[in-house]
Amino acid sequence: MSVLYIALPVAILLALAAVIAFVWTVSRGQYDDLETPAYRILEDDQKQKPKEEKR
Repeated sequence: MSVLYIALPVAILLALAAVIAFVWTVSRGQYDDLETPAYRILEDDQKQKPKEEKR
């Protein structure tokens, strides 16, 4: 029973920290655009010219 006096406040503090972190990321715009990064990986990069080997 005495372990609840430690575990319950720790659990509440961790949950509060998670909620604060989530609110902070939402307010900073972390979740505004979820689609673009998924499509960006499919785009081709600019073609690079092959470098000439020095002899």
